[in-house]
Amino acid sequence: MIIKKAEIIMTAVKPSQYPEANSPEIALAGRSNVGKSSMINTLINRKKLARTSGQPGKTQTLNFYNINDQFRFVDLPGYGYARVSRSEREKWGEMINKYLTERKCLKEVIMLLDIRHSPGEHDKMMYDWITSIGFKGIIVATKADKLSKNQIAKQVSVIAKELGVEDRSMILPFSATKKLNKDKVWNTIRGILDI
Repeated sequence: MIIKKAEIIMTAVKPSQYPEANSPEIALAGRSNVGKSSMINTLINRKKLARTSGQPGKTQTLNFYNINDQFRFVDLPGYGYARVSRSEREKWGEMINKYLTERKCLKEVIMLLDIRHSPGEHDKMMYDWITSIGFKGIIVATKADKLSKNQIAKQVSVIAKELGVEDRSMILPFSATKKLNKDKVWNTIRGILDI
């Protein structure tokens, strides 16, 4: 995919703040610090368009990125961060739920998991939620550069088993650092958008 244009166009917390629903959107869901911003930056060949943070729980809004005037990435707030108050977490949950269930131009939700760890309770809840509302359950397993090929295969099996993923081709090991499977992720996105 040749990226000619990539820009953040909006941060929003409620539907009235969303950009006009005139472009297909792909949402990225995952725990705090799983690497959503790093994946966006790697895919679009930019270092700092999506801000990465060493501080979990930093993304507290829906961040809309325009890509090539063809589609948008929507970075959802990270979940599962313990230092955020319960009421704050509930607010995020409501915001994410509203977006996922009501946004007409949302084509797919890609879930990011850290490949080094078994999916936790929040991951299982998010995966079940995404699939229950009709999305495919595509998983990008980040930080794969930290593991050997054998360990990657083993962890893909663990993720598939824990989440009940029947088609393992839906789990894409990925590394922002080494750009591992960048093309596969783009092919998946192209397939979703039919471009």
